[in-house]
Amino acid sequence: MSVAIHPSSVIEDGARLGEGVEIGPFCHVGPKVTLGDGVRLVSHVSLAGDTTIGARTRIFPFAAIGHQPQDLKYRGESVRLVVGEDCLIREHVTMNPGTAGGRSETVVGPRCAFLTNAHVAHDCRIGEGVILSNNVMLAGHVQVGDFAIVSGGAAAHQFVRIGAHAFVGGLAGVEHDLIPFGMALGNRAALAGLNFVGLKRRGFSHEAIHELRRAYKMLFSGKGALKERLGDVAEAFPGQEAVQLIVAFLREGGDRAICVPRDKGEEA
Repeated sequence: MSVAIHPSSVIEDGARLGEGVEIGPFCHVGPKVTLGDGVRLVSHVSLAGDTTIGARTRIFPFAAIGHQPQDLKYRGESVRLVVGEDCLIREHVTMNPGTAGGRSETVVGPRCAFLTNAHVAHDCRIGEGVILSNNVMLAGHVQVGDFAIVSGGAAAHQFVRIGAHAFVGGLAGVEHDLIPFGMALGNRAALAGLNFVGLKRRGFSHEAIHELRRAYKMLFSGKGALKERLGDVAEAFPGQEAVQLIVAFLREGGDRAICVPRDKGEEA
């Protein structure tokens, strides 16, 4: 299978192109870029740095991927960006590599969608099947778990963790960690219940959703410190994988506080 390159595009020496790559007009591919099989650059795409793009990923006009991190401490050290297979990267999306102050690497999982103007900053970790809607802004070192959805115009503070299957509402400002399956709304964002729509779309059983609801109420509506309630939930739901995912997320901890309900009750 041949590679198709429009004559107006510039592919620098050293770039590695897989089978079936299509590069449209006015693209620029730097010397350390690797494109997997079947990658398509629609037009006017700029790829730089030590960047790997997974197979069959599609990148739309004016996306700038792999250019040096927007960190004033960056001094030219060796850093990289890895994007998984089957991703969709729409117009004006920006993704930066890591920094020496982080892990020197930004990683994006497979089958993610990044809509127009979304930004993935240095040292971010993005899981599988994540959706960042238009104008979403992720600061440095943000982690987003598998199948999470971040709605249009939302922003995440540096070092925030957004758990798997979570949902962030439009224009929300997330400055605290959001539990797996949680739903965060508002500016600054507060925990507003569980992401029931996402749970149903991902095929979670009625029993699993019911147990998650019970665990959520124990965690955020019960008496005592959250650490104590966390232990109670861990013991009460030993065989519930989804509940234990929340327990593990909270026990792991991070650099930010935990996003909690404003009224300490479930709102959704």
